[in-house]
Amino acid sequence: MIETSYILAPVVGGVIGYITNDIAIRMLFRPHKAKYIFGIHIPFTPGIIPKEKGRIADAIGNVISENLMSPDVLQRYLLSDEILNKLQISIEKYISVQKSNDETVEEFLSHYLTSEEISVVKSSIGDNLAIQVESKIVDSALGERIARMAMDHVASKLNADGAKELLTGLGNILRGMAGAAAAIFGEELVGKFLEMLREPTERYLAKNINAILQNNGHEIVTNLVDEGIESFMTTSVSTHLADKDEQITQMVNAIMGLYKTIITEHLPKILKSVDVSKIVRDRINEMEVAETEKLIFQVMKKELKAIVWLGALLGMIMGCINIFR
Repeated sequence: MIETSYILAPVVGGVIGYITNDIAIRMLFRPHKAKYIFGIHIPFTPGIIPKEKGRIADAIGNVISENLMSPDVLQRYLLSDEILNKLQISIEKYISVQKSNDETVEEFLSHYLTSEEISVVKSSIGDNLAIQVESKIVDSALGERIARMAMDHVASKLNADGAKELLTGLGNILRGMAGAAAAIFGEELVGKFLEMLREPTERYLAKNINAILQNNGHEIVTNLVDEGIESFMTTSVSTHLADKDEQITQMVNAIMGLYKTIITEHLPKILKSVDVSKIVRDRINEMEVAETEKLIFQVMKKELKAIVWLGALLGMIMGCINIFR
């Protein structure tokens, strides 16, 4: 009889410890709703987590917002050497792959945008670029610049040899009159005469060039921009990237710089405008208790089982202790 008690007491204690811990864990979630008998509320219903769901949601939301999703924590992680190295390697690898991409730019964009969106992008870029270029052309002294450059080029020819060349060229039209003028007046004198015509000629050219640009600038610029965009879009990606190692390096550095700027300057503003605590709280409150229970058991299945078996072990120990009392 005594030997049986030696075995029975620890076994009973272990079973009781196992069952009580298992029940205690399940009572964290169950029952999901309050129970009543003849209108009298049954104690410990609903379970602890369903009963305190709102408070738990607030606590979890605050902890995540203040400790896990704070600007300082995210900045340290997102600007760590490990993340920056991974990002740069990913960018360089992506560009390296595109160097062998024979798709046109438009075909490449079609993987990310619809044809309608691509058309909108082309139209938007073309219109904005055309407006900017046109405004620069009309508002600037472009006519004067072109006229001055043209006259500078002509002036470079207004030496003795240049005048001779000019008069020789005019000889076929004027049937020797230019040659006669050169013979009578000499090339140097003709050159000086042409130099005197520079200022009025330059004003005349500038006036007419400006008039042309004002009247036809929009059409000229629009056609040029459209042709440029179309040429860019129909050229292969690999062609655009060929022999552009220096520019690619600058582009990678620019992307990395932009990333750092976004993290340091804009991330705090984004987090400030986004109430992380409220998002977490609302999500937890939206979840059904059964869904929450399933989620927690999936994450902590081993740990909860360990608690149950620990109860069994403690029960067996208590059973052994009672034998020697």
